[in-house]
Amino acid sequence: MALPFPEPRTAEARHFFAAAAAGRLELQRCAACARVWFFPRPACVACGSTDYAWFAASGRGSLHSFSIVRRAPSPEFRDRLPYVVALVELAEGPRMMANVVGDDALEVAIGDALELTFEDRGEGRKLPQFCRAKR
Repeated sequence: MALPFPEPRTAEARHFFAAAAAGRLELQRCAACARVWFFPRPACVACGSTDYAWFAASGRGSLHSFSIVRRAPSPEFRDRLPYVVALVELAEGPRMMANVVGDDALEVAIGDALELTFEDRGEGRKLPQFCRAKR
């Protein structure tokens, strides 16, 4: 069963998912105050400026918080159980929700170093996810 994919409804969301489809995690940085933010928005979350630029994130982060999902929220997710939903603190500052994937995903701990990966959802669509960094 195919997993659902977010329907990008704004120009900023469309940009974000187009970059992800190309294998890039892009964030926005305010030209007025240099604040970096996630999730994609039309204006700076700190000062309200609409003067910003997209840039490629490093793909590094750390595990701020997580939950292991053991009961599927819908039938599409049953075959993935259990899985990790995480709040990732990106090296650039903002936090982002994603899954931690990989053979050792269920062994995560707060503070673990994470690396960006992309999950292919078919039809040229990819979602940014994270895996535990290799030591």
